[in-house]
Amino acid sequence: MFQTNSLWVEIAVVSIFYLLGHIFMGHFAERDPKWRKFAKYLVTLVLVMLLSTYFGRSVSMTVLGLSLLPILYIHAVILPRKGINGWTGEPKSRYYDFRGWNKDIFGTGRTPGNPEG
Repeated sequence: MFQTNSLWVEIAVVSIFYLLGHIFMGHFAERDPKWRKFAKYLVTLVLVMLLSTYFGRSVSMTVLGLSLLPILYIHAVILPRKGINGWTGEPKSRYYDFRGWNKDIFGTGRTPGNPEG
């Protein structure tokens, strides 16, 4: 009834990875442009499909799994060293400094707590 010898399995696995990553860790990329998020998804999808086509599903799934290691290292080691919670990204001010983002999230040009700027 169900066949797993097509590339739809790889598409589903990559899509689920990105879905869960966006749900649970999307707040770490809240300021990334939408086109960049979509491009990362497409590049990952194409890479996994090509690896699966030419080297087999086990190789493509292994590469996909190994791609999580740098993410785990960043969230479990690097962020806590900087005083940032690797699960919540708090305190936001430190995380914004780490990413090089502007802390003025409302675009008013004013500093928080100072109504005159």
